[in-house]
Amino acid sequence: MKIEKKAWPEMFEDVKNGKKNFDVRLADFNCKPNDVLVFREWNPETKEYTGRIIEKKICYILRTKDAKFWKKEDVKKYGFQVIGLK
Repeated sequence: MKIEKKAWPEMFEDVKNGKKNFDVRLADFNCKPNDVLVFREWNPETKEYTGRIIEKKICYILRTKDAKFWKKEDVKKYGFQVIGLK
């Protein structure tokens, strides 16, 4: 399945150049490994798509709502980090 999402220019460029190999999104849609995430570059100043598109295959998903590794107080105090790996 292909899933289209907006990508602001800086994030889009980092994905395009291979610098960013992860994405953090609100879990308001379903996806699974082998689905394709289609990034459509969005200009927040003009509020229009630029026409540039990148497609990336999803290989792993961590849904933090399901992650019960930490105490709620610690999550509230520190938040989460998403760490990309090479």
